[in-house]
Amino acid sequence: MQFPDDFVWGAATAAYQIEGAVTEDGRGTSIWDTFSHTPGKTLNGDTGDIACDHYHRWRDDIGLLKALNVNAYRFSIAWSRILPVGRGKPNPAGIDFYSRLVDGLLEAGITPFATLYHWDLPQAIQDDDGWMRRTIADDFAHYADVISRALGDRVRHWITLNEPWVIAWAGHMFGEHAPGHRASSPAAALTVSHNLNLAHGSAVAVLRQNLPGAKIGTVLNLNPAYPATNKSADMEAATRFDGFWNRWYLDPIFRGHYPADMTEQYAEFLPEIRPGDLDRARVPLDFLGINYYSRAVIQDDADNAGLGYAMVSPEGEYTDMRWEVYPQGLFDLLMRVHRDYAPREIYITENGSAWVDTLTETGEVHDERRTAYLASHLEACSRAIADGVPLKGYFAWSLLDNFEWAFGYSKRFGLYYVDFANQQRYLKDSGKYFARIAGR
Repeated sequence: MQFPDDFVWGAATAAYQIEGAVTEDGRGTSIWDTFSHTPGKTLNGDTGDIACDHYHRWRDDIGLLKALNVNAYRFSIAWSRILPVGRGKPNPAGIDFYSRLVDGLLEAGITPFATLYHWDLPQAIQDDDGWMRRTIADDFAHYADVISRALGDRVRHWITLNEPWVIAWAGHMFGEHAPGHRASSPAAALTVSHNLNLAHGSAVAVLRQNLPGAKIGTVLNLNPAYPATNKSADMEAATRFDGFWNRWYLDPIFRGHYPADMTEQYAEFLPEIRPGDLDRARVPLDFLGINYYSRAVIQDDADNAGLGYAMVSPEGEYTDMRWEVYPQGLFDLLMRVHRDYAPREIYITENGSAWVDTLTETGEVHDERRTAYLASHLEACSRAIADGVPLKGYFAWSLLDNFEWAFGYSKRFGLYYVDFANQQRYLKDSGKYFARIAGR
């Protein structure tokens, strides 16, 4: 494997998954606080109340980053720590927490990559219709203004949104994520998707104004689609899935329109799209972040409501999330995005795998399959770079085992094993491998 000398090696986390301290120092309630405390929404009723206690242990966690030899750290900012009700007067204690974290990272020689939104909407904003309300874009721009003014002298890499597909569909159609809406039609998810585009564009404009010279991007979870057979029906179904999952989010920010085949599919459910909306969404970006975990194998299924496809599971290796291990998909995805959308720069902002880990009596975790997953996906990255993809960095998901959303604490993605009973951290063999690669 060959990587440029200036390649960025990092690890990634998200605020609600690691911070804990949900009622401390003026933090407001988020939709994930509400969702996780609603019976039946998360496995075993698990919540992020404590999570990895990163809010109190951040100094030690920076030490864990240093031990991995990474030179960057992607973290998210909890909107409700900065603006407890989502708007209005900032919370100095919340700003101070992230300011100290950023200072600590820089002192350790680690570049901060800050994500503005990783799913933890302030509950007060949700109570005012949340992402269903078009003017949430103004709230998000205000939040971006406040935090960029506070941290922008030191944070030079900013991400607006993490995985809008998940926010829209898992949160507002399938009910699997906060705020937990279930719907019989895609209308709500499509409205949320459009409002996310407006919010993204509004935040980029604020960041550009406040932070000349900063690098600004967004993060999409992209899932390359492969037809189950070479039958035309399956190939067409894979195209529909690609439109649903990938192109619906790529096309607006890079081409300034929604894909025509999907607007035809969604015709009766589309929100109001006003003149200038998609110009607002299509703002120049310095980079695209891609989160990749697996591929989708698709067959036609005329009996399946909606887009008429079904996902199939071919023979192969599957992680504890029941996601197929398919590193070729990462290579194919990078080549496709580079060819079709030509981002200036690309980062892999999340890539990793969950397995059932066992902590030995001597404090070791021999996670051969996670190590193999990392190696094969890094090899795919190296091949893509050799073939001309402007891939500038790779962030492993995740630094720590953490609160895995609706799965609670049952799925472990970390390079460090966390004993949630006492908050002790243990470097896994995969972490040792990643430290060797990052430190070369």
